[in-house]
Amino acid sequence: MSRFSLADLEHRDQFIQRHIGPTVKQQEEMARALGYAGLDALIDDTVPSAIRRSQPMDLPGASTETEVIARLKALAAQNVVNKSYIGSGYYDTITPPVIQRNVLENPGWYTAYTPYQPEISQGRLEALLTFQQMIMDLTGMELANASMLDEGSAAAEAMTLLQRVNKKNRSAVFIVAADCHPQTIAVVKTRALPLDIEVRVGDPALLLGETEAFGVLLQYPGTHGHLCDLGALVEQARAANTLVAVAADLMALLMLQSPGSLGADVALGNTQRFGVPMGFGGPHAAYFATRDAYKRSTPGRIIGVSVDRRGNQALRMAMQTREQHIRREKATSNICTAQALLAIMAAFYAMYHGPEGLRRIARRIHRLTSIFAAGMGELSFTPENATYFDTLTFDVGEAQDEIVTRALAAGINLRVLDGGRLGVSLDETTTREDVKTLWRVFAGSEVGANVAALDEAIDGHPGIPESLLREMDYLTHPLFHDYRSETEMLRYMRYLEDKDIALNRAMIPLGSCTMKLNATTEMLPVTWPEFAGIHPFAPVEQTAGYSAMLAELEHMLQESTGYDAISLQPNAGSQGEYAGLLAILRYHQSRGDDQRTICLIPSSAHGTNPASAALAGMQVVIVECDEKGNVDLGDLRLKAERHSEELACIMVTYPSTHGVFEEGIVELCEIVHGHGGQVYVDGANLNALVGVAAPGKFGADVSHLNLHKTFCIPHGGGGPGMGPIGVGAHLAPFLPTNPVLPVPGVAADNDVVSAAPYGSASILPISWAYIALMGGEGLAQATKVAILNANYIAHRLKDHYPILYTGTTGNVAHECIVDIRPLKDASGVTEEDIAKRLIDYGFHAPTMSFPVAGTLMVEPTESESLFELDRFCDALIAIRREIDAVQAGELDAQDNPLANAPHTLADVAADDWEHAYSREQAAYPVESLRRYKYWAPVNRVDNVYGDRNLYCACPAVDSYREAE
Repeated sequence: MSRFSLADLEHRDQFIQRHIGPTVKQQEEMARALGYAGLDALIDDTVPSAIRRSQPMDLPGASTETEVIARLKALAAQNVVNKSYIGSGYYDTITPPVIQRNVLENPGWYTAYTPYQPEISQGRLEALLTFQQMIMDLTGMELANASMLDEGSAAAEAMTLLQRVNKKNRSAVFIVAADCHPQTIAVVKTRALPLDIEVRVGDPALLLGETEAFGVLLQYPGTHGHLCDLGALVEQARAANTLVAVAADLMALLMLQSPGSLGADVALGNTQRFGVPMGFGGPHAAYFATRDAYKRSTPGRIIGVSVDRRGNQALRMAMQTREQHIRREKATSNICTAQALLAIMAAFYAMYHGPEGLRRIARRIHRLTSIFAAGMGELSFTPENATYFDTLTFDVGEAQDEIVTRALAAGINLRVLDGGRLGVSLDETTTREDVKTLWRVFAGSEVGANVAALDEAIDGHPGIPESLLREMDYLTHPLFHDYRSETEMLRYMRYLEDKDIALNRAMIPLGSCTMKLNATTEMLPVTWPEFAGIHPFAPVEQTAGYSAMLAELEHMLQESTGYDAISLQPNAGSQGEYAGLLAILRYHQSRGDDQRTICLIPSSAHGTNPASAALAGMQVVIVECDEKGNVDLGDLRLKAERHSEELACIMVTYPSTHGVFEEGIVELCEIVHGHGGQVYVDGANLNALVGVAAPGKFGADVSHLNLHKTFCIPHGGGGPGMGPIGVGAHLAPFLPTNPVLPVPGVAADNDVVSAAPYGSASILPISWAYIALMGGEGLAQATKVAILNANYIAHRLKDHYPILYTGTTGNVAHECIVDIRPLKDASGVTEEDIAKRLIDYGFHAPTMSFPVAGTLMVEPTESESLFELDRFCDALIAIRREIDAVQAGELDAQDNPLANAPHTLADVAADDWEHAYSREQAAYPVESLRRYKYWAPVNRVDNVYGDRNLYCACPAVDSYREAE
């Protein structure tokens, strides 16, 4: 009998084998199929030796799932979940359990990708269209997008939009009301500075009277609770040709006149209080609404109504050409993502409650605030603001410390302001007993005020001026009325989920997007109250667990990247790019090199790179690529020399956007450093590096890290995401901070790129858990298998489709580009035809026509099994046989399974079948589909029709029925 030990039985790498798709035996077999003795031999021949790590990462070994949950429970227990009355744009809320269980905790929703392929995204598109309808109704605006990252960045986007569209006032001044949330003001100031916009903060009525400005930002209600006369301010601004943006509390708009009805040009804000936990700052779906006339300048994603090829109604992302990739440095925004999952939750919250239920919640909040104010008056505390919705501010003078101490002892967080002032913001979770407790905290003893008696005595809505009161003129669409019972709500959410392809259904082989496993263990902590119920500005003494977890995550990411410092603030990859570029600029300025504003960008780069550089106030200079897809080092030398005195940096993706390990990356870094520039390595493809190579070690100075890719935060149908940045020690002093809760170790006057200090903090435990579960060796193994899987696909497909770019040894990195252009020339079949035909085979299409038009970019990740890889390759090979049949004339050039894809169940089940090919070939082109078949709910969507007939509201219910 062979000997074995307890260690053998513990099997501590069990999770690694669950995360990585191919078994160890299969990995070796796949490597041999590629001509290598084993996996390590493939890696040695693929990853340039010049960048390989000489030492492993300083990370512990793999932990078991039980250990990781126990450790996270211990960290969570260190957090203190007080009753929060801090407000400032963040409130306690009640997530309806049916939404928490069936959306937030459901992989059918949280593992879906951005709906660039509308035919397999109709469910989440419908939910996002409902979100837009909700926002348009509540704001009174004509157009809304499908969410923004947070309220602060939405305000910054509003500023730049108003400057673009205001043709009557070309001033460079932007007025910001002093009673906007301080974090919003800080984000706006950061965005304005590199764009040479002058921000003036103060009383908007006074500033509008003495300042020529292209735009003004108002808060409604103000951060301290006051309700301004919004209509009068809008009229004053209009007379001065100044456009108006209003940051409005969505819950308050259930009772207050809408910004649109009062003449605003943009309305923005946060939908967090519509059922989305505070989560120490996020993720939450901000909203952005504006006039229809500004639709072409509106940032973010807009969902529109179109038709499919049969003329039936179908939804799609309107104007979805992803303008960053088309306009690059001329793009009006670098935002290329959203907060789709959270927007969907907010929309479902509105559907769950309906307009009457929402109005009741808002009226109850205001009623309790009025009762609280009246009781405070009996205690001789008079609020500074005579008007209010849910927030009161009191000047308590020298009693501030005593009151705060009593509040903390009672498990209460108040908003502590300068000058002896305290703020109190009530919310959906506030009870009568909570109001009594607040009275006792302020009075320091039992009080005689009585909730019931004051409720009886108070008439109407004492905090809201009559002129601002709103009728219930919103959410009239049947969607907000027909799903009130939990049974109907549950079935509706399942109905939408079944329309889509998410990772729980099939592989999503999108190049450059890394749709890997989001393990259940990693996802569990997101909804724990100790992480979800914390206000982003809670006292630091109450967030010890978060602080410890974030510090550990920073160390993990430092080891993964080779950088010296990490900022966790950027809440999207685009924000990470922006933050990294600002750090580079501040570094140069600290050295007196203010003239260094040139950013070199390879022609193959992600479109957000030049867009981010433009937002940072940089001038973009394009560096050409050679015929093999590599950065042309000769052209780089020429342009670095030409701009030597003005060179700020280069932005380069590694492995390249073309999916190869460029041999010249170290030389590229040396060239740029030789001319005084910095090297920004876009972290989009970090999944091919972790544990094998590190940008901070081979010459880079800064990278953003897509935690929603490499480190397992799910895409959620188009967000949430996180884009922290790693930097060298010399850039660490220039990382972003926060004006309300400063980030330790960073100067208080540094830039602010997101509203919360740590971005979307409540999803950071996902990445912490992933790294802890994998350990250093597991992370390295994941990287190696990601490279193996991509090369295996390239190997299986190369005899059927050209593989566009490979490295010097003929291998790809973690993704490969399949060139469709020769086939298109020969047969007329396009890359879109192949993408849509893959839907019939049950797959999400690869990335289409990026980075090279007429191609498909495939990235399998390490999580896909050999079975799934083969199933995908078999599908593409079968499709190639169909293309051959078209080319040979065996299938009609216009009427063939590719041109008509995808095929719906209605197509195949129809009485009439008018095609030259069979129903069976349309629906079941391979035998495996008989076991499990996904049916697209619509035929191919007409993109041109959707843009020419832009309609971004919920259609009448009858139109849904006709479509069905």
